[in-house]
Amino acid sequence: MELINVLVAALAAWLFGAAWYMTLAKPWMEAAGVEVGPDGKPQGGQGALPFILSALAMVLVAGMMRHMLSMAGITGIGKSALTGLGIGLFFISPWIMINNAYPGRPFKLTLIDGGYAVFGCMIIGIVLALF
Repeated sequence: MELINVLVAALAAWLFGAAWYMTLAKPWMEAAGVEVGPDGKPQGGQGALPFILSALAMVLVAGMMRHMLSMAGITGIGKSALTGLGIGLFFISPWIMINNAYPGRPFKLTLIDGGYAVFGCMIIGIVLALF
């Protein structure tokens, strides 16, 4: 049952990420320095690898969050959501900020990617609490 719980939570966060980045595609590509063609899409196309890796990453995050929530005895949607929000805001987002600060990337990139981490982890926490 835990595996299905983790997979559903990962899928929910991954789907949220798809919506997040589709909505913020233009500002994200601008902040990330992605070269776009006349059609506004990234030049050179994009293979499936980033999508596969992001799905695997969500499984890892959801699996570890399930373990942490279980070990800490955290139950209920509210507490699980707050824990997920905290993980995204205080663990993942600062790391994203460091990775963007050293090469001098715009802070807007940190806000977009960090926002996904915060809300994605919160969604994982909510879904994990539902099972």
